[in-house]
Amino acid sequence: MIVLKAPQEKLLAALQAVAGIVERRHTLPILANVLLRKTGETIEFTTSDLEIQVRTSASLGGDAGTMSTTVGARKMIDILRTLPSDQVVSLSASGAKLTLQGGKSRFTLQTLPAEDFPLVNEAVDFGPVFSVPQKTLKTLIDQVHFSMAVHDIRYYLNGILFVAEGKTLTLVATDGSRLALAQAQLESDIPKQEVILPRKTVLELMRLLKDGKDSKDVEGNEADAMIEMRFAGNQAKFSFSGMEFVTKLVEGKYPDYNRVIPKNHKNIITLGRQPLLASLQRAAILTSEKFKGVRLNIEPGALKIASSNAEQEEAKEELEIDYDGPAIEVGFNVTYLMDALANIGHEMVRLEMHDGSSAALITVPEQEGFKYVVMPMRI
Repeated sequence: MIVLKAPQEKLLAALQAVAGIVERRHTLPILANVLLRKTGETIEFTTSDLEIQVRTSASLGGDAGTMSTTVGARKMIDILRTLPSDQVVSLSASGAKLTLQGGKSRFTLQTLPAEDFPLVNEAVDFGPVFSVPQKTLKTLIDQVHFSMAVHDIRYYLNGILFVAEGKTLTLVATDGSRLALAQAQLESDIPKQEVILPRKTVLELMRLLKDGKDSKDVEGNEADAMIEMRFAGNQAKFSFSGMEFVTKLVEGKYPDYNRVIPKNHKNIITLGRQPLLASLQRAAILTSEKFKGVRLNIEPGALKIASSNAEQEEAKEELEIDYDGPAIEVGFNVTYLMDALANIGHEMVRLEMHDGSSAALITVPEQEGFKYVVMPMRI
């Protein structure tokens, strides 16, 4: 049976859309495979890692009829990448093997039964559906994802908090030393829903979400630029660009992020994001690998940045600022500052300080919904 016959780029796009969650090595070999379900000329592609499931479909020709099987996802992608993008490829099934052919190239691949593929059991109690533009959600995730913890024993920090309430969608991430918060407005009121998305889910959404109106599905057709979201007690479902994305949630109580955000800091500096980022990047060169500290000296009219290392090398930077408050000397992990500045995407930033021993608050004049808190460090 000829399962499909289509241009290489069309098949590759469908496979790449779902293969991001596939690991090359698994305790269950079948999890390295993609599930193919053929109905007429339409093929549904599904991958799973037992906690996340991604599904899309494409019209790829082939014989009439139905069939289903699983085949190594990464192997298929690796083979397709080596073939010309405009070449028509065919996939035919015979027994427990699939044969991929393009031009004079021919590859025979082993399959595993479709009925053995472990699909995620979807929740039956999803809450109300709500939607935002894909670009909006991608921007929110970009502005907070770098603050997620990595392999923290406080497992609820290894992800992003989603809070939908009324007409506001809030995303929060923290690793205990810094916290990022970003908000966007929804089109309609929805009851409060609060979930924690796992780190792997967040990174996969970042890869898949489109950031413009010219959103296309895996077949290259114009796709709705919106993303629909639904939350259940232990799952979240996202639908966008002809794809369906289901993920387990992180269980646990997220810390009260509002208590962490400083209020009423009176010492405020507004300056260009790019000049500040460039100065910090230069100063970071002479910090030690383990100790990424920089000193900020804020004085009337000037922001001075200094760093040093064990070899007694030093870097000094100075920026002119409009400031006439008290002098403040404070140390920060330079990576924490650079992460925020590199992902904000606005021209100007505000640095709000109280003194040299208090957390700093970074905000954006053009976006009141963004807040970034970073704890000081001793230098």
